[in-house]
Amino acid sequence: MSLLGKLFGGGGKGKGPSPQEAIQKLRETEEMLTKKQEFLEKKIEHELQIAKKNGTKNKRAALQALKRKKRYEKQLLQIDGTLSTIEFQRDALENANTNTEVLKNMGFAAKAIKSAHENLDIDKVDELMQDITEQQEMAQEISDIISKPVGFGEEFDEDELLAELDELEQEQLDKNLLEIGGPENVPLPNVPSTSLPSRPAKKEEDKDDMEDLQRWAMEAM
Repeated sequence: MSLLGKLFGGGGKGKGPSPQEAIQKLRETEEMLTKKQEFLEKKIEHELQIAKKNGTKNKRAALQALKRKKRYEKQLLQIDGTLSTIEFQRDALENANTNTEVLKNMGFAAKAIKSAHENLDIDKVDELMQDITEQQEMAQEISDIISKPVGFGEEFDEDELLAELDELEQEQLDKNLLEIGGPENVPLPNVPSTSLPSRPAKKEEDKDDMEDLQRWAMEAM
């Protein structure tokens, strides 16, 4: 006979209690023992007060109270151990019950997966995936073709276009330079305010030259 059978009175034959029933019984036992603990704690406190009260007056009564207190404390200690064992057993049952439910649901899911795959042919699935891959590749090629710019049959030499762009940029640069340092911006010299000396007449110059020549000849003689 199993431990659970001995605990709950089941015989060796027949179906034993379910995990839920056993867990419920253990919880009821825990509740009963907890109440027993509270009762013993009150009895221990009561006997302690009797021993204190008769410690100097009636030594015999005080000793009897202490003996009863020791018995209650021993019972309380035993209940503590029993509660620990029951708690451990209840935790084990709850874990076993959880595992049973998990395995049951996993088995149910496995049957559902098997039923879903029952009408599937692996070769047909492989052909389907290959067909899907081919269609995706075709769709990608179509997208690439559509996304390319269309020139309606006109083709241009990119080098010629770049050269023309360089010429336009150079023209614009020359224009900017003319606007910055053009002749209209060069300052002209100021006109002198005083009048220039007039040049002597031609005859006056010839006369002075002749006189200088004669003076030089006379000095040489």
